[in-house]
Order: sequence, then structure tokens, then C-alpha cells
Amino acid sequence: MTRKIIIDTDPGQDDAVAILLALASPEEIEVLGITAVAGNVPLALTAKNARIVCELAGKPDVKVFAGCEGPIGRRLVTAEHVHGATGLNGPKLPDPVMELQPQHGVDFIIETLRAEAPGTVTLCPLGPLTNIAMAFRMAPDIVEKVQEVVLMGGAYFEVGNITPAAEFNIYVDPQAAEIVFKSGVPITVMSLDVTHKALVTKKRNDAFRALGTKVGVAVAEMTDFFERFDKEKYGSEGAPLHDPCVTAYLIRPDLFTGRHINVEIETRSELTMGMTVADWWGVSGRDPNAMFMGTIDADGFFELLTERLARL
Repeated sequence: MTRKIIIDTDPGQDDAVAILLALASPEEIEVLGITAVAGNVPLALTAKNARIVCELAGKPDVKVFAGCEGPIGRRLVTAEHVHGATGLNGPKLPDPVMELQPQHGVDFIIETLRAEAPGTVTLCPLGPLTNIAMAFRMAPDIVEKVQEVVLMGGAYFEVGNITPAAEFNIYVDPQAAEIVFKSGVPITVMSLDVTHKALVTKKRNDAFRALGTKVGVAVAEMTDFFERFDKEKYGSEGAPLHDPCVTAYLIRPDLFTGRHINVEIETRSELTMGMTVADWWGVSGRDPNAMFMGTIDADGFFELLTERLARL
């Protein structure tokens, strides 16, 4: 059964790999469109990077839309310190030839969910949740039509990566995250608790490079660049590939395990702003609203990734 998805993204090297994995897996995934949001870098760059990645995959017919250029109630925080000035530092990739779609990304999300059969479109946010929240706020009728939201964001046991308490995507737009988590849609969360177990070791990166293709080499160069930050910060043996966990879950859900729990978003305290308060032990009495993933079969994940990237 092919899943229809909209990828909402702020590319980033790991976003790029998530998009490549989706575009390499047409039996399982039909990408209806890609909406860009401000996050890792500002919107002009994320919209450009999404198109660069589509062209790298040899899929210039994918529709790419620009969405919101800043969070709902805060000024934009970006992450050039991790991803480089362009967001895709590492490989030398040409500027995109394919055009950006004229429609606003939020309007595309609304229009698509209204046009498709209820319960057949999965939203896959890889960045801040601004576009998704704005779509839900502007068109409440679409909320019940969403099959599932599978997102990369949040953390509990791994705590924060942009502040001591918060993961970057949620921190950038906590108000948007609150709207999505309170919406009632089925949500699956790929938190840092999972993604920090999906490390690109030298052996795994060598496997990408050994594909010998434009895509394989570009992915290896991206993770080479990306990992210097995490190695220094965490002392880990490589960079976590956060966002591809979202796409991998759509193809091989059996690679992940988690719990259906309550997750609340902190939106008031500057100290813990954007914290995902995950009731892992079920002590709050609040109703579960998200499948919060905790573990991943990392070897299986990298085998899938390498096998699929080889197709492009």
C-alpha cells in the first residue's frame, strides 16, 4: 500500500537524506509535494535546498512550495552553526533549475487534504511545525482528514539540543507544536531519543560513498560536514541522521519501538520553552496523544537507507 505524503521541511543535510529516501521508494511512498519552512536556515534557502535535493535525486517534477518564513509568535532561530551557511554545506551542488510553485505551502497543504480522500494523506514535518499549525488553524476542517502526522522533533531522555530542555524543531516554534499536538490527529514522534541512536559511523558513511553515484557521494559529503558538530558536542562516533527516521518509519515501521503516551509542549517558560514533556511512565493522568518512539534498529535502518539511495 503506497502512502501519500506531504514532506514539510527546512533542509538541512539530514532533511536532504530523508527526502532522497522518500523519492527512492515509490512503491511505499508517493510524494504529493514538498513544503519548505524556515528553520535550519531562512525560508529562501530552505525552499532552494528542497529543489536542489529533488534535482540531485533526478526528480525535477516534484512540486516544491515555500511556506511560512517565521514562527507563529516568536522571532526565527536558525542553525547555521550545525548545517553551514547554506544549510546544505558539504557537497558542491548546482543551483536548482526547477521552479518554485507559485502557491503558498500552507494553501497547498489545505487544498491537498481537501481534495484527497479522508485518511489517505500523511504529513511528514522534518522541521518546525509552523506550516502544519497554520494549515490546521486556517482550515480546521482538514484536521480530521489527516491520516497521520509523522514528525521529527522533541526529546525526553536525551533532553535538549538547542537549549538544555528543548529540541531545535520544537523550540523554533513551540506555539505551532502545541497546536499540532493538541489537534487530535494521530501523531508519531521521532524524538532525539531515537535519532541519536541512528549514528553515521565511518563504516556506514563509507557504504554511502562506495555507491559511487552522485547521490551516494553527496550524502557522504553531507554527513562528513554535518558530523563534525555532533562529534565535538556529544563525543559520539558520528552524526545522528534525525529526519530520515521519519521516512524510514513509513517504509519499515518494524525498525522502531515506542510508547503511546501524552506529550505536552511548554510554551510559557523561557527556561524550558519548547520542551516536549513526554509522560513516558504514565504518571500525569493525561490522555495519550502521540506514539513517542524510543528505540531503532540502527543496522536495519542504514541497510534500508543504503539500498534505497543506490536506486537514485
